[in-house]
Amino acid sequence: MKRIGAIVALSLLAGGGLAAQDTTKAAAPAQPAAASVSVDEATVAKNVVDRVPQDTGSVFPVDVGQLVFWNKVSGAPAGQETTIHHVWFHGDTQVGDVELHVGGSPWRTWSRKTVPADWTGAWHVEVRDAAGTVLKRIDFTVGQ
Repeated sequence: MKRIGAIVALSLLAGGGLAAQDTTKAAAPAQPAAASVSVDEATVAKNVVDRVPQDTGSVFPVDVGQLVFWNKVSGAPAGQETTIHHVWFHGDTQVGDVELHVGGSPWRTWSRKTVPADWTGAWHVEVRDAAGTVLKRIDFTVGQ
């Protein structure tokens, strides 16, 4: 009987069904994959009414006063903190960075930018995820 017990014990240690496990270096728990937010729609407009952009375009008059960048995103999990940024540029100069919270998918959100009368020329807005990756870029012109 002692022989059979010794053979079973050796067999188990040698990989015959049970494996020894080193618990001194526990593996890090798996992290959930980052939400992959994507931009489904985006536009520059003069206003938003009932979450719908109004007077959209790519060229605006010098006296426009204020513009809205509106977008619809998908891929953000409900109930989890997700943010995007609207980063405004006049030419190559960053003139605004608005952090927006996304509460689910799909989700519509927008930011506003005052446009001084002497800030004419090329503009663009970038939608960036929390890591800074550019998800979408929209170019437009003021005063031309």
